[in-house]
Amino acid sequence: MQNITSIAGLKNAISALEIEQGVKGQLLKEQVYLTYESLKPVNLLRNTFKELFSSQKMKENMSGSAIGAASGFLLKKIFIGESANKFRKITGTILQFGIKNFIAQNSDQIRSFGQAIFHHFFRKKDRQP
Repeated sequence: MQNITSIAGLKNAISALEIEQGVKGQLLKEQVYLTYESLKPVNLLRNTFKELFSSQKMKENMSGSAIGAASGFLLKKIFIGESANKFRKITGTILQFGIKNFIAQNSDQIRSFGQAIFHHFFRKKDRQP
């Protein structure tokens, strides 16, 4: 900062510092408000879920688990049906969880196998003249 030698220079420096203080005070108030909003429990949960589900690896894991759960449930219904036999119900539940875990753990390989089959049957045939 420069040495101030006149009253006018002192008044200008004071007004400049007051303006700077007002701007910094307003920025501080805005930052306090943003911090207050981000620390609300609802916003903490929302941000946590947003970060959790924005990860590509998490999306792949969730899609594999969802496909596995649906496949296990469907195969249980197909093979066991609406049986009243307790042994068949227990066997169906074990089958359901086994298939769900297998598909969830191997979802990448199953997905690539399914894509290969899809491309094999639905690829464009080259026409020769």
